Order: sequence, then structure tokens, then C-alpha cells
Amino acid sequence: MPAPLRHNSDIRSRLGLRQVINVSGTMTFLGASIITDEAIAAMAAIAPEWVEMDDLQRRASTVIARLTGGEAGFVTACCAAGISLTIAGAMTGTDLLAIERLPDDTRGLKDEVILQIGHAVNYGAPVDQSIRLTGAKVVLAGTVSSTLRHHVENAITDRTAAVLHVVSHHTVQYGQLSLEEVVEICRPRGVPVIVDAASEYDLTGFLARGADIVIYSGHKFLSGPTSGIVAGRKDLVRAAYLQNRGIGRAMKVGKESVAGVMAALEAWETRDHAGIRARETAALELWSETLNRQPGLAARIVPDPTGNPLDRLEVVVTAESGFTAYGLAKTLAAGDPPVIVRDHEAELGFFFLDPCNLHPGEAEVVADAFERVMAAPRPENATATARHSAEAALRWPD
Repeated sequence: MPAPLRHNSDIRSRLGLRQVINVSGTMTFLGASIITDEAIAAMAAIAPEWVEMDDLQRRASTVIARLTGGEAGFVTACCAAGISLTIAGAMTGTDLLAIERLPDDTRGLKDEVILQIGHAVNYGAPVDQSIRLTGAKVVLAGTVSSTLRHHVENAITDRTAAVLHVVSHHTVQYGQLSLEEVVEICRPRGVPVIVDAASEYDLTGFLARGADIVIYSGHKFLSGPTSGIVAGRKDLVRAAYLQNRGIGRAMKVGKESVAGVMAALEAWETRDHAGIRARETAALELWSETLNRQPGLAARIVPDPTGNPLDRLEVVVTAESGFTAYGLAKTLAAGDPPVIVRDHEAELGFFFLDPCNLHPGEAEVVADAFERVMAAPRPENATATARHSAEAALRWPD
């Protein structure tokens, strides 16, 4: 079996952690991302120093504005925190007393946030919970399969603080209003449009298309530390940043993360995006060739559903393989080394392999893992069909 070229893998051994291979994607439950060297260096450099955090965030605002086209920006703990802070800012503006009164006292404030039902997703927690943490009420518009203009138009009242527009592979991918349509409805009515673009590659497009605020992940594709980036209209960004004097105190970000995000953003400008894409494509082609030789497996390269410039391998698992898709995913995850696939749709008979988080040599290890599993006797859970459950979480930390 080819050996993967581990990157600082000794820390996992020292901590007694499995040395997993991630072909699931930029997933929080796997540690979010491989942090770029530039970000690591910036974090290490600022770690022993005292800084004035507002000034550091002011410098971050300049970098964020340049990279996103927004008027201003800041770094927060994560995208979920960014949603809460921007919505709270839309509710309170710069009223410091109102900021201190949230979340339980919203008297005199606009306290309703519209969300298309097809956007009411769970990405590890319900997206609507990030709204409710502010004290705002969620107003769901439309149906799961169809949201039309009149659904959003009639949801807007004098209590509407904002519309949250979610861009994600988790959302319903048809029948929902586009960002342009939402902006067209909201702008004449003075309702801010906040875009959750946590897993998106494009740093400029959403503001250019009319969004007032966009929230990006500082880790995922950027490969910075776990964090969120808020960018957009200066007045809304300022109001969101001021929430650090209120509910944002529980979501505060450290100097290391701010410096790391700034470095990751600057590295993004000079990153060899074409070279990275070529390496990802080579991995996908290797996996496709390997898996299509196996009985009961059918693999094809598919584009990202939200238009990010990346592809994944869809692996359809049929009865001929002796596995269900869920059973094969569990067997790979239990292997040595563990290979963690993107299995959130496994109940439909397929999963995906995502090549964007590989260390050198790991593409070959993944291909070899499939060959070994398919050649071995089928384990007891080979035909498991159970969906993800909370059993393991309920046993933590045991």
C-alpha cells in the first residue's frame, strides 16, 4: 500500500487521534481546513504580542474590503456567529443600549427576519437558530419546493429587519428565489439582504449582485483559521461589529485568528488556483478509473452544485457491490487509515469524494483503500441503512 506523506502527523499520534484522510470536504467536524503556511506564520508571529483589537480589526477591514469589494468588514468566530451579528446589527443599528438589551428585549426594534423555507437548512446546527439567538423571529417564506415573489413580498412588514439568503449545497436547489430576485424585492423597501456564503469560493460576486452583507468562511476554501468574515455596506458592518459589546461577546475572535485570516486573504491573491485545480482533477481521474473497475460501483465526476470552481466524484453503490452506500462509507471510515467520504446523501445510494483537502500522496491511498475494501469479505455493517444519529454525540466524552 502506498504510504501517504503526512503533514505534521505526529501531533495526532501524541494526542491519540486517528490519522484520518478527508475526502468529505471543508467540514467543521473534521477540523475545517488545512491552514495555509502564510496564515500559520502570521498567527505564530502575533500570538506573543499585545495588540489593540479594534485597530487590528480596522486593518482587517481594509484587507477584507479590497478582496471582496465591500465597503468594510471584520473577522468573527465563525459564519454562524457572523449571521447572528449581522442580523443583530440590522435590528439595533448603532444604538448601544439596544445592543445591550438583546436578545430578550427587542422593544421598539425591527425583529423579524425572512428566510425562504428551502433555505432553512442544518449545517451542524439549524441556520434559523443563528437568527433566534439575536431575539429575532424567523418568518419562513414559500414552501420547500417553491418560493415565489409574492411569498417574500407579503412577508415583509414594518417589523422586518432583514432577509437571510443562504447559498449552500444543503439548500433546495430548485424553485427558490435567486439573490437578484430577492434584492429586487427588498431594495425598494429598505430591507437589507444578508447572504450566508460560508462554503463559497467567489469573494466578490454576491456583493456585486446586490447583497448588502455577505458572510464568508475564513477557513474552508481560504484555508485560514476557523473564523467567519463579514463584508459589505459600512453602516451595516459597523452595526454588526458593535454587537461585540453585546451578544457578540460570546462569539469573540482572538488576535491570532484575525491575523491568520488577513494572511489567508492576501495569500488568496497569489495562490496558484489553476495548479490546485489540476491536482484535484488528477485525483478525481485516478479515483474514477479505480472505482469503475469495481463491480457494483459507478463513479462520475460532477460539478459543485452552487457553481464553485471545483468538481467531486459521485459514487453510486448498487447491490452488486455487497454494500449499501452508507455501509461502504462506514467501512472506509473504520479502515486504517480511516477514509472519511462525503456521505450526507448516502441514504439515496451514493456518496461523494472531495479532493480539496488532500496532502501529497493521499489520493493514491484513497484509491488503494477502495481496492482493499472491495476485495475483502464484507463486514457486518456492509448493508447498513441507518441514517446519521445522535447516539455518538450523546455518549460524549465517553
